[in-house]
Amino acid sequence: MKTYKILGICGSLRAKSYNHFALKAAAQLMPEGMSLQIADYSDIPLYNQDNQAPATLAAVERLRAQVAGADALLIASPEYNFSVTGVLKNAIDWLSRTSPQPLREKPIALLSATQGPVGGARNQYELRKILGGLEAMVLNKPEIFIGLCQNRFDEQGELTDATTRKFIGDQMVALQAWIKRVEAPSVN
Repeated sequence: MKTYKILGICGSLRAKSYNHFALKAAAQLMPEGMSLQIADYSDIPLYNQDNQAPATLAAVERLRAQVAGADALLIASPEYNFSVTGVLKNAIDWLSRTSPQPLREKPIALLSATQGPVGGARNQYELRKILGGLEAMVLNKPEIFIGLCQNRFDEQGELTDATTRKFIGDQMVALQAWIKRVEAPSVN
């Protein structure tokens, strides 16, 4: 049985980010045949077309290679000011400038954890628009919005809420099926 390699991308660089904790929970809840590696892209500079020289792009190329080598992405991100976090948008902007552009036809699942009641829904809808414009294949359902997340994780970052664990587990099963569906040859 093939093991699908999932690359986790956290929209927050904070060490104790709830979204980072959510990625770790997703890794625990993945069905057999899936594994998760979480990307570190904290060294990617702010996008500036003048800095597209090879020496500047080592961090960008590393992330591009990780995205290209993954069977799918799992993006977990908070919502900043009703939208996508700056660091995540910056990474996507850099990736969109690489060749070959690694997000095209890449299966992607989204989840978000926020301390407010909405759970990051607006962030995800913005991400869907951005990723759709780059021809990524974003999983539609189930959508995972972990609102009031500070009540769902313990002090060590473990997801303790059984309902949220079930939702994430269901999304991982759906992501596995989505990968198989995207990689299957189309019949015309």
